[in-house]
Amino acid sequence: MSAFRWDGRVVLITGSSSGIGAETARRFADAGARVIVNSARSVEAGRALADSLPGGVYLQADVGVPEEAVALVERAVEVGGRLDCVVNNAGTSRKIPHRDLDGVRREDWQSVLDVNLLATWEVSRAAAGPLRASGDGVIINVSSLAGVIVGGSSIPYAVSKAAVNHLTLLLARTLAPEVRVNAIAPGLTDTPWTGEWQAEREKAAKGSPRGRIGTAPEVADAIFSLASLTHVTGEVLMIDGGTHL
Repeated sequence: MSAFRWDGRVVLITGSSSGIGAETARRFADAGARVIVNSARSVEAGRALADSLPGGVYLQADVGVPEEAVALVERAVEVGGRLDCVVNNAGTSRKIPHRDLDGVRREDWQSVLDVNLLATWEVSRAAAGPLRASGDGVIINVSSLAGVIVGGSSIPYAVSKAAVNHLTLLLARTLAPEVRVNAIAPGLTDTPWTGEWQAEREKAAKGSPRGRIGTAPEVADAIFSLASLTHVTGEVLMIDGGTHL
């Protein structure tokens, strides 16, 4: 595990009241960062998590709404005094079999793209200035293995994550050299979100060379490590136990 320290630095993690986001918040806090926790609806859980972290702050905002995404970044800079890292973790999906083309409505596309892709864009764009000012800013986008291989809970979800991967590369080139931009692409992970997906979890475990699905702490460690690698940018790191093989 990396010994990199984040003392005195401020980290904003969207969608961080539970699961991967919450574990990531704990990981950065353990390394000395002041963490800003965010959620759209799980306010009590978000506040409880922030209260458990040294210097933690909770800010409620629905990043799927452009104005709220921008306001979240502005408030984060205001309360933190600076901004050194953004983890775009907020995400959503619709569980629709890929073969069921007629089961995908236009509103499914819009809701998934609003949160998974456009929120990542809005938060990153709003954060670009403060991150540049930090001198070594970092953006980590939480994508999915579904954006790399053919799979995922629905076609809109997979397409949104593939777009996040390419957005990561574009931003890495555009915001260099002051800001590093990377993404992680987890396979199916043990979180509250996937807790009821028993068939999918069993299938993913059988398809992994590791023989199991990943855990939220494992993904959080990958996010923290990638954020701490000071000469890495423009990478999409798969955290899938080798499933893509």
